[in-house]
Amino acid sequence: MSEAPHTAPPRPRTLDPLELGFTPRKRVPWLAPLLLLSTGLRTLLAILFGAYLDKRELQNALPGRIYRQPGTGGELWLDYVADLGDGFDATYSVAYLLAQPELDLDGRRLPRGQVLVMGGDQVYPTASGSAYEDRCKGPYQAALPGPPAEGPRPTLFAIAGNHDWYDGLTAFLRLFARRKDGEIGGWRTEQNRSYFATELPAGWWLFGIDEQFGAYLDDPQLIYFEEAARHLGPDDQVVLVVPAPTWVKAVDDPGAYDAVDYFIRTVIAPTGARVPLIVAGDLHHYARYVNGERQLLTCGGGGAYLYPTHKLPERISVPPPDTLARRASRSLPYDLAGTYPEPERSRRFGWGIFGRLPLRNPGFAVMLGLLHTLLMLPMVGVVHRNGASETRIFSIPLAIMLLVTVACAVLFAKPPSAGGKRQVRHWLLGLTHGLAQVGLGVLGTWAWLQFPFVDWAWPLPPVAAAVLYGPIVGYVASLLVATYLLVAGAFGVNLNELFAGQGIEDAKSFLRMHIAADGTLTIYPVAVDHVCHHWEANPDGAAGSSWVEPKAPIRVRLAEAPVVIR
Repeated sequence: MSEAPHTAPPRPRTLDPLELGFTPRKRVPWLAPLLLLSTGLRTLLAILFGAYLDKRELQNALPGRIYRQPGTGGELWLDYVADLGDGFDATYSVAYLLAQPELDLDGRRLPRGQVLVMGGDQVYPTASGSAYEDRCKGPYQAALPGPPAEGPRPTLFAIAGNHDWYDGLTAFLRLFARRKDGEIGGWRTEQNRSYFATELPAGWWLFGIDEQFGAYLDDPQLIYFEEAARHLGPDDQVVLVVPAPTWVKAVDDPGAYDAVDYFIRTVIAPTGARVPLIVAGDLHHYARYVNGERQLLTCGGGGAYLYPTHKLPERISVPPPDTLARRASRSLPYDLAGTYPEPERSRRFGWGIFGRLPLRNPGFAVMLGLLHTLLMLPMVGVVHRNGASETRIFSIPLAIMLLVTVACAVLFAKPPSAGGKRQVRHWLLGLTHGLAQVGLGVLGTWAWLQFPFVDWAWPLPPVAAAVLYGPIVGYVASLLVATYLLVAGAFGVNLNELFAGQGIEDAKSFLRMHIAADGTLTIYPVAVDHVCHHWEANPDGAAGSSWVEPKAPIRVRLAEAPVVIR
């Protein structure tokens, strides 16, 4: 198929959004009240009405092409990145590195991938055309605005993560599966659906599946992959790209891995081909589990906030022995062989919650201040009023606020959108946190009664409480939440909130893989200890070079020794 000539936009001379063609966004404040509410509602709607929003079966009307990436001289370089569409600094740092002609990794010169795979969650917090433009397409086009001067144009494939699914996959398909002008900067997009199969050199294949919130695999998708599997033989090997590391999530939710196991068992295994490597994003770190037959690799460090590694289980069984799936594959033990960041560094990151939570989520502190003000006012009314009727009147809202405070804390310990079952530790920690917040409310009420504000004429007392008490108690309450998160994290509870509340942009990662002519696959896990925060335009750069350059070099290293699969 002949390729249409690429016409690159004019190079921007400044970082003005009008010249860039997109607006560099700040990192997502994940604990902002409106964002929590919006994301929670979208998650709930997606869970309740996901079947009605599911566009996968409609994709049967789109071409079901099976692709081929021959590489050069029987070899191929392939890059993998996931969870990338967050703040500009982190997202673009990774995009910039992926776009460079080569990287120097501990003395190894590794060329840019001829194929780039995006492994899900290409946009945060929810999918929309403008969000994709600002958080994904724009940064990647700025990193590689045109095809490379030498060699073939790299190809881009993508699968959908849960955040890509929040609009029913509409914006995802418009960006990655468009038939006309199928490109993101210098990368060419070829796929027609939200999943793909492509043949690689030396008997390797790349399959990317769409699970849609961990649900079943739809019939058109299975038919597509069954057709692709007709080309497989006993000597072939498949790299399977999935949206989430369900092998880890199956520790708490035994059914999480069922769809992946079903796919391998019914589509690939009958051909005699092997699946020595499964790759996923969704958890924002690098982790590798291994046994004698297969590598299970998580690499979600493309731009989103860091997720911890120090609470990962040292050994897992895959599929989990307590799965209810009929005819499940034989359960095998897998050992944790490598992580990034290292567990000790991950644990140290957790302590940063005290400084980062109130500063990076000011709206969360404001919400807590409002909640405690509404808790303190009826407490003051009950204590300060002498008449029985007034006491009864004020005790009604006080009872409501006490119930709301404790219920919110218990719910926070295990949000409805979180996977797995609510266990005893969630109830105990949530209840303890709720009682601690009530205790803070009692202490705040006592302190407020030491001042003369309660004797002022109405409506001055509530106004004074909102102006003076609210901001102070909101900050103190946010530190109490930080303390709770640190303690709960030690028990494996609210780990996501412990790190989402910090919005850590450093410790990013992606994969660079090489398929040699003899069939050896080598995986180079690339670690980015510190992302760049200071950029400058590159208006006079060569054609195809990055529009925006870091003011200081971005240093990279190997997260662990290269992983070799033969």
